[in-house]
Amino acid sequence: MPRKPSPTLKTGQMGEDWVAEWLTQQGWQVIARRWRCPWGELDLVMQTAATLVFIEVKTRSQGNWDGDGVQAITPQKQERVRQAATMFLGHHPHWQAAPCRFDVALVRCQGTHYQLQSYLVGAFE
Repeated sequence: MPRKPSPTLKTGQMGEDWVAEWLTQQGWQVIARRWRCPWGELDLVMQTAATLVFIEVKTRSQGNWDGDGVQAITPQKQERVRQAATMFLGHHPHWQAAPCRFDVALVRCQGTHYQLQSYLVGAFE
């Protein structure tokens, strides 16, 4: 019997969906969602203008321990996201010449309500 996703996993996925919808409404295009490789997962890969943006989404409920998720973006996490992005580009060579950047979206969840706390453009390179 398949296992139900944990509440934390479901909250994280809902936060990613919320950010994807928010950016799509601003004219961005979704290229990939939850792209997995041995290095981990890229939450969102989106395009704005000619730039390919790898977006790490951190969704937290009120009273979290890590500053709405920003403290979870450690140097080790940044390196895993960079490695995953490199692998993504290897699998999608038509994107290799595009400028790329790494953004972070910090989302707060209260029940079924999601709110963007902060969107960090070029959060790490």
